[in-house]
Amino acid sequence: MATKASRSAARIMMAPAVILLLGWMLVPLIMTLWFSFRVYLPLRGGDQGWAGFDNYTRFVSSSSFWPAVQTTLIIVLGVLAITVIFGILIALLLDQPIWGQGVVRILVIAPFFVMPTVSALVWKNMFMDPVNGLFAHLWRFFGAEPVSWLSDASMGSIIMIVSWQWLPFATLILLTAVQSLDSEQLEAAEMDGAPWLKRFWFIVLPHLSRAITIVILIQTIFLLAIFAEIFVTTGGAFGTRTLSYLIFQRVLESQNVGLGSAGGVYAIILANIIAIFLMRIVGKNLD
Repeated sequence: MATKASRSAARIMMAPAVILLLGWMLVPLIMTLWFSFRVYLPLRGGDQGWAGFDNYTRFVSSSSFWPAVQTTLIIVLGVLAITVIFGILIALLLDQPIWGQGVVRILVIAPFFVMPTVSALVWKNMFMDPVNGLFAHLWRFFGAEPVSWLSDASMGSIIMIVSWQWLPFATLILLTAVQSLDSEQLEAAEMDGAPWLKRFWFIVLPHLSRAITIVILIQTIFLLAIFAEIFVTTGGAFGTRTLSYLIFQRVLESQNVGLGSAGGVYAIILANIIAIFLMRIVGKNLD
């Protein structure tokens, strides 16, 4: 049992790390809040004084704001649907005894360790290029006209690229949950004559509910800030400009730090609203 002295010593030893972590989080947040209330134009005179809520009003009333929010949510929902559905299917397949099972699992998980920028470049140049890409050659082989993916099907292309990156993560979490399932329940249901679909729906899927909610929560937090894939592939064109990319354009391209900071505050508010909603769902499933 921990004594009062040992608890005090533990707090003292943890204090530097906690202080560093709080500073790492709070300093950028405070600076963002500060700049959001200022007229700060780095290349046009610098700090030009107090702006009040003018930056917030301008950002939310911009014609690009709500389309950017809508695009962000569409990408998040599309990626979640693909990664959860295919993650469950791949996890069930990897749970079956096959030759070279360890190697197959490593190959399935490998895309998660590829940097988003590298992944987007590979998809853009090796797969989706309308002239020399793999998809273009396949289309020509079957006598069809190649598709310019990043312009004609830009939203689907972004969702496909991001899903390829996050599918291994979902598969790993779901595979762990599948392996913890009691096989005796499945055997008893099979002996009672329950078909595979009913065994999956009434036994396997309820068992995976916690893992699914965790996958959705973690992926949503990261997907709301998606940027690198769009920057490398479409540059925000063809209806793929997300909220984070809009903030980037306001800060770096328009050189308006105050307006971009206000957008960052909106992004924080949106992320917290979604996170609180998802945490409630996770909490119910973990009870």
